[in-house]
Amino acid sequence: MAEVKKENPTTTEQEGPKLPQKRFFRQRAHVNIFNDVPLDYPINPDEEDWSKLYPTYFRPHADKHQAASDAKRPHSPSVDGPTVAPAKRGPAATAPVEDSLAKVEFADIGCGYGGLLVALAPLYPTTLMVGMEIRTKLVDYLQQRIEALRGFQRNLLAQPGTEWVDVNVKLAQEVAALSQPLAGTKESHDTGETERLVPGHYENIAAMRINCQKYLPNFFKKGQLSKMFVLFADPHFKRRKHKARIISQTMLAEYAYVMKTGGIIYMITDVEDLYNWSLSHLDDFPLFERIPNDEILADPVTPFVINSTEEGKKVARNNGKKYLACYRRIEDPDSSEAV
Repeated sequence: MAEVKKENPTTTEQEGPKLPQKRFFRQRAHVNIFNDVPLDYPINPDEEDWSKLYPTYFRPHADKHQAASDAKRPHSPSVDGPTVAPAKRGPAATAPVEDSLAKVEFADIGCGYGGLLVALAPLYPTTLMVGMEIRTKLVDYLQQRIEALRGFQRNLLAQPGTEWVDVNVKLAQEVAALSQPLAGTKESHDTGETERLVPGHYENIAAMRINCQKYLPNFFKKGQLSKMFVLFADPHFKRRKHKARIISQTMLAEYAYVMKTGGIIYMITDVEDLYNWSLSHLDDFPLFERIPNDEILADPVTPFVINSTEEGKKVARNNGKKYLACYRRIEDPDSSEAV
C-alpha cells in the first residue's frame, strides 16, 4: 500500500520546523457571523485553558477540572497543538509571569494570516497577544506558523553565537517603510524571523477560532485588554449587512467592557465609507475618545498597524488609501472604575 504524504507539514523529523504555505489555507473572505456553528468557547473566562496556546506562561488545568471542561464544549483542532517546552528569554525580556498574573492583553479581531501578531511579538516579548479569527483555515495556518517559528527559535537557541534581532532597529525600519513603496520589497516580518533570535521567541502569541461578535466576553474579564486591533475589517457594503460590521453600538459596548481604562482600539481600513461609519459610532459612544493624530504617529505600534497585515500590503501595492483612527477607553463617569 502506497504511503500517503501529508501536505504542507509544519515540522518533520528530517527537516525540522517548516513554515506553512498560504496556498494550502485559502478560504473565502466572507463568513456569516450569525450562523450557529460549533466553536470552542468557555462558559466564562476562568474556564479557558490558555496553556494550550501559551505553554510557557500557563500550567494545564488540573485533570479533573479539564475533564469537566472538556465535557462542556468541543475542542477546536487548531488549538490542540503539541506542548512546547519553556523557552529562554531574550534581551530586555523578563521571566514568565505566574499563572495568577499571566493574562492576554492584546487582541487582534479578525487577525487573518497573523502579520500583525508576528510583527509585534518581539517588541512586546512578555505581553500575551491573541489573534481571533472565525475562518478555520486561517486559524490553522497562523497557529502552525507560530509553532514553526517557535521551533526555529528553539533550534537557534541551541546554536552558540546566534545573532539577536535589535528591536529598536526593527522599529526604525518600519517607520522608514511608511514613506517607501512596497512593491518589490521583502519585509523582515513577511514570515517571521527564522535565522535570528527574537525576544520572547514567539511564545507570547497565539491564534484561536472564535466568533467575536458572539463570544468575546466568554474569554476576557472586565478591563483585561490594553490594546485591540480591528484592521481591514469586512466592509459589508450592502445596507442589510451593516448589522454584521465589527464596529457598531452593540459591539462597542462589549469592547468597552473587556478593555481597561486607557486601553486603545486601533482601526484601519481602505474603505472610506466603512471608515466614516466607524468614526460616527466611536464618536457617539461615551466610553471612547479619539486620540490626536500626532499622538498616534508617536505610538510605536502604528507603523505595524499600517504595514504588517496582508491586506495592508495589498492596499499599498495597489497604491490605495488607508484610513487610520485610534480611540482610547476612558473612565465611566457614572461608575467607580479604577484608572
